[in-house]
Amino acid sequence: MLTVFALEGIPEIVPGDDLAAIIGEAADGRLEHGDILAVTSKIVSKAEGRQIAAADREQAITDETVRVVATRAYPGGITRIVENRLGIVGAAAGVDASNTPDGTVLLLPVDPDASASRLRAALEERFSLTIGVIITDTLGRAWREGQTDIAIGGSGVRLLDDLRGSLDTHGRQLDVTAPAVGDEIAAAADLVKGKSGGMPVAVVRGLSHLLARDALGARVLIRPLITDMFRLGTEEAWREGFEEGRASCV
Repeated sequence: MLTVFALEGIPEIVPGDDLAAIIGEAADGRLEHGDILAVTSKIVSKAEGRQIAAADREQAITDETVRVVATRAYPGGITRIVENRLGIVGAAAGVDASNTPDGTVLLLPVDPDASASRLRAALEERFSLTIGVIITDTLGRAWREGQTDIAIGGSGVRLLDDLRGSLDTHGRQLDVTAPAVGDEIAAAADLVKGKSGGMPVAVVRGLSHLLARDALGARVLIRPLITDMFRLGTEEAWREGFEEGRASCV
């Protein structure tokens, strides 16, 4: 049976806080062997001092961008879909200006997998349990309205459940099936954390079969550019093709 619940009692996080100790206090007596903790990236960023002064959020987005996918103007400004330093493609490179003091923005953790590993090690030592940790963030998706939480970091959890080579119920071999269970766990956790409830950590119970000490981190979920069929926005792809076609005719 799958059980998901949020941890109460986690205060506002500030730079330098011992996040593992704070989460440990909130989780005391509530964790079991095989649990997976889903931790909102925002509190990880705050604890790691990723809050920076930024009078212009757009410049912070530019600084975190390694590749522009699409840009669209709207009445309130410009939306930029980009690839950030972590390889994640999404709006605004993960730069967050919500729930931060005026004149500041939050950047994503430098290495969310390493952040998850440190949290897991500290909490496993504290409770003498085997657990997994996922760092989550909110992302929009191509072709779909709205946003959902995804896994951007992980430790001790198999985030991609690769079923290729196994058989379906009719005995046919599965050739492409690889559920992104890390993202599914992140989304389930978001249902109980909420966006404004002040509960940035959730416990997901009932998926102990996904725990693996040598599991790869969240980069396993990032599609390599060479296999990305949608590396540009529609207008950008049309414009690039038009320019290439015009150059070939010269």
